Amino acid sequence: MLDPVVAQVIEAGNFDNFTTSDVRSAFLALKKDPKLNPSNVRRMIYSELLKLVRKGWLKKSISKVKGQTRFSKTNLFDANNLQVKTISFESIAATKTDGHHQKLLEKLVCYKAELLQSIGESEAYKDIYLDMPELVDEIQPKYHMARDNNTKLLGKIKAIEDIIRQRT
Repeated sequence: MLDPVVAQVIEAGNFDNFTTSDVRSAFLALKKDPKLNPSNVRRMIYSELLKLVRKGWLKKSISKVKGQTRFSKTNLFDANNLQVKTISFESIAATKTDGHHQKLLEKLVCYKAELLQSIGESEAYKDIYLDMPELVDEIQPKYHMARDNNTKLLGKIKAIEDIIRQRT
């Protein structure tokens, strides 16, 4: 699921071959919230863009000269099928919290932290493979296990978000 404002920015037909900072600038302009920390917003957007890279909807490229990361839409990119988040931490905080609700929130935060760690692990295996392709036999099983773990964690997150959404 994608942040609705990020989706709004990148689904524009003329928005292609962009950086995380380009999306952040548009995001901040649309949000008009002076309390937002640009650095935190950039990290969140980068995470959202990586989701689309993993789906094959965006291509990530790093320039060799400046080391700048750019994203381009692929043929698979379909603005009509962007799934946006319908639940946010603001909406969660606004709901009545009971014992079950609080436990669900704690589990959700825990699973999201595990997912970030697992994504980092799979990205590290991929980077190592790109640097040292001769280690493919050692790296590939670990990479696949990390990716499988990502999928399981995403399922757990979705289940908890669905339960929270039903209870609000």
